[in-house]
Amino acid sequence: MRLAASRPSPPVATLLGRCRTARCLAQLHARIVRLGLHNQHALLARFAAACDALAAPSVADSLLSALPPHAVPLSLRNTLLASLSRHSPLHAALAQFSLIRRDACPDAFSFPSLLRACARVPCVHTGSALHAAAIRLGVDTDLFVRTALIQFYGRCSAAGAARALFDSMIVASEVSWTSIIMVYVDCGDILSARECFDRIPHRNVVHWNAMVHGYVKCGDLESARRLFEEMPQRTAAAHTSLIGGYAKAGNMQGAKLLFDKLQDRDVFAWSAMISGYAQNGYPREALRIFNQFREKDICPDELVIVALMTACSQLGNIMLAKWIEGYIVRYSIDMNNAHVLAGLVNMNAKCGNMERATVLFESMPVRDVFSYCSMMQGHCLHGSATKAVELFSRMLLEGLSPDNAVFTVVLTACNHAGLVEQGKKYFGMMKNEYLIVPCGDHYACLVSLLGRFGMLRDAYEIIKSMPGKPHPGSWGALLGGCILHGDVELGKIAAQKLFEVEPENAGNYVSLSNIYANIDRWVDVSQVRAEMTGKGITKIAGRTLVLQ
Repeated sequence: MRLAASRPSPPVATLLGRCRTARCLAQLHARIVRLGLHNQHALLARFAAACDALAAPSVADSLLSALPPHAVPLSLRNTLLASLSRHSPLHAALAQFSLIRRDACPDAFSFPSLLRACARVPCVHTGSALHAAAIRLGVDTDLFVRTALIQFYGRCSAAGAARALFDSMIVASEVSWTSIIMVYVDCGDILSARECFDRIPHRNVVHWNAMVHGYVKCGDLESARRLFEEMPQRTAAAHTSLIGGYAKAGNMQGAKLLFDKLQDRDVFAWSAMISGYAQNGYPREALRIFNQFREKDICPDELVIVALMTACSQLGNIMLAKWIEGYIVRYSIDMNNAHVLAGLVNMNAKCGNMERATVLFESMPVRDVFSYCSMMQGHCLHGSATKAVELFSRMLLEGLSPDNAVFTVVLTACNHAGLVEQGKKYFGMMKNEYLIVPCGDHYACLVSLLGRFGMLRDAYEIIKSMPGKPHPGSWGALLGGCILHGDVELGKIAAQKLFEVEPENAGNYVSLSNIYANIDRWVDVSQVRAEMTGKGITKIAGRTLVLQ
C-alpha cells in the first residue's frame, strides 16, 4: 500500500495574509524561528505589519528582541516602535526607543509616532526630552518631526511653543497648517485659528473641515454655517460636524435639514443624527433614523450602538434591549469597548434587567462614575433603593469621586428607602467634602425625604437656607409632606410660593384644596376652587384606557 504524500505547508508569507488572531501570530513566530527565516528582512517587515494590524506589537517585539542587534535594520525597529506607540502603554514604546539609541542611532522616522504617544497621555516632560534628543541628532527640522512636535505641544496646551515651531518652518506643509489650526481649536482660541486659516496659501478640504469643526466646537454655529456655505466642496465631514453642533445645541430641526441635504451619508453622519435625537430626549425619532440606517446595509460602529442604547434606555424597553445585544453580536461589535460596555450596563439597568446589568457591571475591568450611576439609577427605578446606597459606599471605597448626578441618585435612593440620617449625611458630604454646590434637585430630594417622615419644620428651614430663589421642586416636595401629615399652615405657605412661581399649574391648587378637605375645612376648599375659576385655571381631566 502506498502512503499518501503529506501536503506541503503553505509558505509563511501566505499564512501571514490569513492570520486573524494574536495566537496565530505567535504560531507563525515559532515557525519563522524553526525554519531559520529570521534573516529575511522583508518577511520580518510583513510580520511586524501583521502584528500592528492586529494590535499585537508585543508578538513582533518578542521576535525582534531575540535577534542580535546588528541583524535588525533601523527601518524595522522604527516599524515596531510605531506599532508600540499606537497599541501599547507609553513605557513600552520608550523602552524600544532606548534600545534603538543603545544599538543604533535614531533617525527622523523614530520620533513622530513616539511624540504622538506622548501627546495622547499627555506627558510633557517625556515629549520635551524627545524634542531635545531630536535637536541633538539634527532631525528636529524634518517636516514630519516638526509637525509631530507642533501636535504634541498643542495637545499639552502649550500653544505658544507650538506656534514658535510652526513659525520657524521655512515652508509649512498642508498637514502643518492643519496641525496649527487644531492646536488653537483645542485650546479654545478660535480667532487665532481663523487667522492661520486665512493665511493658508492653498486651502484643501481638510483645512476647511478643521475650521468648520473649530467653530462648532466653540459653539459659534452661525460662523460655522457661514464658512460651510463658502466651502468650494461641502464634504460629508463638514456636514457631520455641523449636524453634531446643531444637535448639541438642541436644534434637531436644523440638524435634520442638513442631514437631508447630505447625499452620501456615512456611518458618522447617521450616528450624529441618532445620538442627537437620543441626547435631546427623542428616543422614538432616534429609532426611526436607526431603522432607515439599517435599510442602507451599512456596518454600524460603536458610536451608532451607543446612541441606540441611549434611546432604548429612555424607553425602558427590555425586549428592545435584548434585540440590541443580539445586533451587537451579529455585527461583531467589541463588547469590551469601554463605551459599549458602559452603555450595555446603563441600558439593561434602565430597562429593569438588573441581573444582566450586574453581570456586565462586574465584568468591567475598570468601573467609572457613569457605570456606578447607571447601576444606582437602575436599582432606584426598580425597587431596590437600598442596593443603590450600598453601591454608592462601594464607589467611595474604590476611590472614585461622585459628581452632581451621583449625589442626585443617592439622595433619591435614600428618599425611596427612607434613610433619613444617611440622606442628611450625604447632603453634608456633597457640600463639605466634595465642595459641590447643591442644585435644586438635591434640595428637592432632601426636602422630600424630611417631609415624608414628618420633619416638616426642618425641611422648611432647608428651603429657607437655599441660596437664591428656591426651586419649585423643593416647595412641591414640602407641600407633598404637608398633605401626608396634615400640616395646614405650612402647606398654605408652600402652596402660596408655588402659586407665585407656577401660576398656571392647577396641581398646586388641587393639592392645597386636598389638605383642607382632609380636615373638613370645606369653606377653604370652596375658596381655593373659586380662585382657580377666577384665574381661568382648570384641572386636566384624567382618562382611563381599558385594554381588551
